[in-house]
Amino acid sequence: MTDVASLTSSETTHTNGDSHTNGTNHANGDSQTNGDLQEAFVDRVATSANTPELVPGLVDQVASLGKVASLQDHTDRTTLLEAARSLVYALETPREAMIRYCWSQATLYASVETAVDLGIFAILSKDERPKSATELANATCADPVLLARILKHLCAMGVILETGPNEYRRTGISISLSLQRYNDAYPCMTNCITSGVLALPAQLKKDGYANPANGKECAFQRGFRTDLHFFEFMKENPEAASQFNNHMSVYHQGRPSWMDVGFYDVPSLFSNVAQDDVLIVDVGGSMGHDLSEFRRKWSDAPGRLVLQDLPDVVAQAKAGQLHPSIEAMEHDFFTEQPIKGARAYYMHSVLHDWTDDNCRKILKGLVDAMKRGHSKVLINENVIPDTNAYWETTSLDIIMMADFASTERTEAHWHQLVGSAGLKITKIWSAQKGVESLIECELA
Repeated sequence: MTDVASLTSSETTHTNGDSHTNGTNHANGDSQTNGDLQEAFVDRVATSANTPELVPGLVDQVASLGKVASLQDHTDRTTLLEAARSLVYALETPREAMIRYCWSQATLYASVETAVDLGIFAILSKDERPKSATELANATCADPVLLARILKHLCAMGVILETGPNEYRRTGISISLSLQRYNDAYPCMTNCITSGVLALPAQLKKDGYANPANGKECAFQRGFRTDLHFFEFMKENPEAASQFNNHMSVYHQGRPSWMDVGFYDVPSLFSNVAQDDVLIVDVGGSMGHDLSEFRRKWSDAPGRLVLQDLPDVVAQAKAGQLHPSIEAMEHDFFTEQPIKGARAYYMHSVLHDWTDDNCRKILKGLVDAMKRGHSKVLINENVIPDTNAYWETTSLDIIMMADFASTERTEAHWHQLVGSAGLKITKIWSAQKGVESLIECELA
């Protein structure tokens, strides 16, 4: 692609060849012409395909993959999806991309959350029969004109399908959004996430563009107009906390788990573990979903499984569907670890909530409890690659920056962090792009 400097230079030379022009005016003319040419160049770029040189190859790739890909195979489907997405990005003009970023995302969000609140998706998804905007308005007591406008945008954005004038039918997305576990994502973001992210530019500017390092003085407090840390805020807002838990459960839905055969060598944990020994301590394990999954998938595993979290969370876990064999223990991971010499101390998406200084405190508490040659620390988190990072992971990194003053870490960052706490990484186990890895650590 021709760059601005080369284009304006060549065109300026041609345009300003009149040697009889007064010197001062000539200079001003040069400046004005350069500015006009640069603006004309940018206008042409903004209304042309973003990376046209990539289009032919991507078209061939999508066509080829489309003929052989099995949509039931995760790798096939995601490979085709990424190729198709790359093709869209290459074809889209910068102007179209800008409008999509600025207009479609926020308006789609508002439309979906309104439809969730009205119960539109539950009604629309009862069966395959198309339903008119009037029918849906009558069922929800919404203004028909208002609802028709919202439905048109949901259709334009691919959430539902149009079958005729003001008539729509369900899709996989709308069926999923008929269940609260899935549709809670939208009020969750409104109630505890998005305002912090939107406040991030102003907060970064105020802080002189320093990397955020204080979870009580970051964009979250600015956006939600509070002095509370995210977790303190959630404790004060139980409805948002419930929505957040549902959103996190859906986030992990359908993703490979380190407990699956072929991901991590789970049986290696069983050596030298008697039935009375502690096999896994799930530190900050919330409602115990991971340990319940482990018990379900490895029912013959020896040893005890212990869930640790703060008192309120432990009480909820005990009142829920926690497997009876799992021991629930009240524990603050910033204090001394009471279980000594466990085979594995496990943390799932815990450290990404905290700054490096706080992470070191958490890890050193485990180091002091570990038995050399026996105990491991298993960290189930994202490891951002040096190139070709996945958009879900980079999006989450910006969310963590805004609302927690924390981060999703690279491999080098993980080595530095665990090393500073007296641990060493023995292996990073990964399944596929965009899925949390299992970082296996031992005493250094």
